[in-house]
Amino acid sequence: MTSVTSLSDSVQQHLSSALSAALPQAAGADPLLRRSDRADYQANGILALAKKEKANPRELATQVVSHIVTGGGEVIADVEVSGPGFLNITVTDGAIVRNLAARAADPEGRLGVPRAERPGTTVVDYAQPNVAKEMHVGHLRSAVIGDSVVQLLEFTGENVVRRHHIGDWGTQFGMLIQYLDEHPGELDHQASEVSEVSEASGQEAMSNLDRLYKAARALFDSDKEFGTRARRRVVDLQAGDAHTLATWQKFVDESKIYFFSVFDKLDMEIQDEDIVGESGYNDMLAETCRLLEESGVAVRSEGALCVFFDDVKGPDGNPVPLIVQKSDGGYGYAATDLSAIRDRVFRLKASTLLYVVDARQSLHFKMVFETARRAGWLGEDVTAHQLAFGTVLGADGKPFKTREGETVRLVDLLDEAVERAAAVVREKARELSEAEITERGAQLGIGAVKYADLSTSANRDYKFDLDQMVSLNGDTSVYLQYAYARIQSILRKAGDVAPAAHPELELAPAERALGLHVDAFAETVADAAAEYAPHKLTAYLYQLASLYTTFYDKCPVLKAESPAQVENRLFLCDVTARTLHRGMALLGIRTPERL
Repeated sequence: MTSVTSLSDSVQQHLSSALSAALPQAAGADPLLRRSDRADYQANGILALAKKEKANPRELATQVVSHIVTGGGEVIADVEVSGPGFLNITVTDGAIVRNLAARAADPEGRLGVPRAERPGTTVVDYAQPNVAKEMHVGHLRSAVIGDSVVQLLEFTGENVVRRHHIGDWGTQFGMLIQYLDEHPGELDHQASEVSEVSEASGQEAMSNLDRLYKAARALFDSDKEFGTRARRRVVDLQAGDAHTLATWQKFVDESKIYFFSVFDKLDMEIQDEDIVGESGYNDMLAETCRLLEESGVAVRSEGALCVFFDDVKGPDGNPVPLIVQKSDGGYGYAATDLSAIRDRVFRLKASTLLYVVDARQSLHFKMVFETARRAGWLGEDVTAHQLAFGTVLGADGKPFKTREGETVRLVDLLDEAVERAAAVVREKARELSEAEITERGAQLGIGAVKYADLSTSANRDYKFDLDQMVSLNGDTSVYLQYAYARIQSILRKAGDVAPAAHPELELAPAERALGLHVDAFAETVADAAAEYAPHKLTAYLYQLASLYTTFYDKCPVLKAESPAQVENRLFLCDVTARTLHRGMALLGIRTPERL
């Protein structure tokens, strides 16, 4: 693996050495380096050091500068003391181009992004639809955010275990199983193999399930005897009756056909072995309760097994417990979630558990995590986090609904996005066939939905505005995709002239700005992965596309002043395109070569 030291790290090393030389007792101090609009970088750490040493900050800054080697074609071109003791640092043009050349030469195509030296194992729980129920707009964020976080973690070297904790257990299955038993053949159709999933088979599966659910519900509400039989069937299911379990499995398999078709439309790869629903922990529930009760973490209260918390109280001021087992002996979500923690910590050997779950479940997970800590299942070596996300809102600022006030079907939302994007492509396309327009429409439409979600900090709500999402202007994936396609067009027009780095050339301001930003890709990816924050990567990529647009407007590429400058600018185009492509892939978004 080729790891490239970023320019900011190189500058940081030079400053640290100079600080140690000027003030030996400050060895190891952080110079607090950051990008600046006054120079390439600014270091602010000398102010705090001077205060600590009771020294004049400007004089100390001047001493530090005297120990920095500048010029000579190395990294730092110039350093000046500014204000009360800031350092404004400019790097050499050659250093920028050499660093980008090293990134471009990475044989693995990672652009010099390092992998973690000591990776842990993170279990990411995301994309959790419910069996026998249609996916709606509320399922979008967990899937999209979770998928991008998985991509970021894997790319930076973490061992990732994906888990899709589908809702595949509960009392509603008694009604469904009993109805199917009395109406056999309702779920029989050709597309029974999950491995052969298409959009048509997925919609057929959901249509079957939806029809069956409505029929079963109507009968349950109108026929008391059927209701009694359905409740008995729940007991059979929980007792492990073979026939009842086999019928239940039909619902799970049918739902998977539908799930896979939706995730395929979202351009997400979901593996069957990663789907471990609530039922996957049934055999652990009794032991989980026993361990909690024997350790004193949970206590009996009015027949139920509960965990109490001093800081969790209801409106009446009384403590609100986490109910692990109900007074009738049934198990709730808490028992399942705690059993899943045990499985992930002790069997999967996880060091981190990450739950990409709606912010409205924050209290539940706070209590579950605290219970696991008290039980000793979580601690310094194993941590759990909820990556809580906000709500998708409509144009009116309220939770996104149809005009009739119904929850928006996820498939309908995605289809409309693809349709809108295809219209944009068709309007702009000059050399694309109808089949290519359809393909690009899907890539742009799904990318637009994902990008709008990911460009918002996960914990914030955001408005779902398709017109803005598929716009060619502003902070949209379509803007980034067109920037990438524009670069590919330039590279094709260059013909036999290949991109080549020329560190000896002087760079124009727009070239410098673009080059410095490209070099920050590795640092951005590392930050986004460490903080589970895809929005940091989207912000970086939007700025990258914007800086490229400025470069394109101000710096002729194919008509540059000399052959060397043509090659160098083609090189800047190429490394920018590679960075856009890699960054968008980490968001789960395609970058078409032609638009």
